Amino acid sequence: MPVPPATPATRLLLHTLVLGLLLLLTARLGLVLWQLERVSASNLLPQVFLHGLRADSIMMSLILLPPALLMPLAWWRRSWPLWRLLAATWLAACVLLLVFMEASTPAFLGQYEARPNRLFFEYLAWPGETLRMLWGGFRLQLLASSALIVLATVAAVLWLRHTLAALPFQKPAWHTVAAWPLLLLALTMGVRSTLDHRPLNPSWFAFASDNLVNQLMLNSTWSLAHAVYNLRHESRAGERYGKMTEAQILETVKTTAADYGITGFADHPKLPTLHQQTSARTDQRRLNLVIILEESLGATYVSTLGGIEGLTPNLEQLGTQGWWFENLYATGTRSVRGIEAVTTGFLPTPARAMVKLLGSRGGFFTLASLLGREGYHSEFIYGGEGHFDNMASFFLANGFDQVVDERDYKNPVFKGSWGVSDEDLFTKTDERLQRHHAADQPSFTLVFSSSNHTPFDYPEGRIEHYDEPAATENNAIRYADYSLGRFFAIARTRDYWQDTVFVVVADHDNQVVGDNLVPVERFHIPAMILGADIAPRRIETVASQIDLPTTALSLIGISASHPMLGRDFSAVDDQGNGRAMMQFGDSFAWMENSELVILSPEQPPVFAHYDPAGRRVTPVTGEHPEAHQRALAHALLPSWLYRTGGYSLEPAPVVVVPQRPGAS
Repeated sequence: MPVPPATPATRLLLHTLVLGLLLLLTARLGLVLWQLERVSASNLLPQVFLHGLRADSIMMSLILLPPALLMPLAWWRRSWPLWRLLAATWLAACVLLLVFMEASTPAFLGQYEARPNRLFFEYLAWPGETLRMLWGGFRLQLLASSALIVLATVAAVLWLRHTLAALPFQKPAWHTVAAWPLLLLALTMGVRSTLDHRPLNPSWFAFASDNLVNQLMLNSTWSLAHAVYNLRHESRAGERYGKMTEAQILETVKTTAADYGITGFADHPKLPTLHQQTSARTDQRRLNLVIILEESLGATYVSTLGGIEGLTPNLEQLGTQGWWFENLYATGTRSVRGIEAVTTGFLPTPARAMVKLLGSRGGFFTLASLLGREGYHSEFIYGGEGHFDNMASFFLANGFDQVVDERDYKNPVFKGSWGVSDEDLFTKTDERLQRHHAADQPSFTLVFSSSNHTPFDYPEGRIEHYDEPAATENNAIRYADYSLGRFFAIARTRDYWQDTVFVVVADHDNQVVGDNLVPVERFHIPAMILGADIAPRRIETVASQIDLPTTALSLIGISASHPMLGRDFSAVDDQGNGRAMMQFGDSFAWMENSELVILSPEQPPVFAHYDPAGRRVTPVTGEHPEAHQRALAHALLPSWLYRTGGYSLEPAPVVVVPQRPGAS
């Protein structure tokens, strides 16, 4: 018996499936041709397309499942127009979304070497800053993508009108109705793409040591959707790396801490990492503290750290006058991660930084909350919008007394896409420090620069261009260095200089990219401590951003109990053992000296050796259970502390929910 032709409803789903797969294949082909050298070096060219088809099938199954669930409406003449309208509108919108996401991918991939992810979603929450950044730094890409999206929108509208007018009702044959459960089963299995107990997720597509190649196997809509879905599980984000009991986590963390000179744990039942730190100062002085967080100023741009010559002469000269860290590593790739590290000493997680999470809006430990108990006035000085990335809300809820942002600058010398210039920022900082000194008020000041950020706006006439055009990262680095040097030249003449310790550190590198699973070389950042009575010193030990707040406390004369696990470098050898931790997307890297453990969700650990001279990560064979346990414990700890309210100076209050009268 001949097989009846497919119904219009079935044809609509089939045509959308083919269209979506072709669209995603074409986009992937374009990206592969663009990055052909990297893909070829991985020897995974066929796998990129084979596994890419699997990822695309997952996305298309997700798109087709809703209209397939409503398919019974298409079996009856009266309900057919409703199904046709809902299905055609949904499918047109989804195809348009695919076009939008793939059109947005090249600029995002070029900047972060990743498909659109949680960061892409977070930037959507700040449309003004994002649009100014895109227009200033990615204008051609923005215009081309916008044109493509407009054309796709027009095509989608025309297709929708045609579909609604030309898709007639056809009574289905009995076998079409009978096959409906099989269709739902096929699409459900397409979404899962595996018979395992968990559906496939983007971490499964990690076949190459070059993360960019792994990203090309995905499609951008699924990548973003999965990232947004994972926001629901941020309090347990670290658990994707593996399991340990709380007792095992704490035992491992304390043992590791002892190896690096961190002792005196209080064994507090609700504050697991609370411990006593004693200041290295032998006098009774309490000094002021200023932490200057330099935007995107990685070791890439610092010649004495193996970077480009001639971009940061002021920074490097200042480094000879105080403590200079040769091997300090950022904890992450975003500013809020750097803020988290230097103000709270909190370890990184695959979730968003604590600055942005709801559970840290009050009662979360910061340097300001500790120093407030010692009589310090704490403030955050920024040249842009203070509420960007939830910074102002986090600071004011956790010990800071004041936030100074772009609204507080009168007649700035320059204002760009991200706020006033670094010159204005440091002029304001000098003004505030003088005021606190005149009032005999101990102070902690966090200063966050912004001139070295895409699209690299800065006032002309200050620097000799390193390259052309003016708005390049190298020129912006030169300007940031000029502003920093200018500030310290002024600060040395002020009365507050002898009473203030300055910490200068980058938040992260400009582009944390590379052909390693975790590009450790791009986490390398400059850091120095100077001012007051700080003598010159070069520290070659491997260090982390989280070591700076603990070291700063010691140098300003504060002995206190706190939960931070950073080291006090006033009691550390310049060339001793060291450790650092780095969060790169979903991957967590734990490095002790030059030995690495890299954890990825639902994947076995990768052990590797890092060569700082060659800037290469080389996988090593064999099992290293102790290193794995240390890495896993430090990856799991911060999520546990966040979830239980255990990162504080005081236990979180117990909330008692009153019962209704008579309830039991």
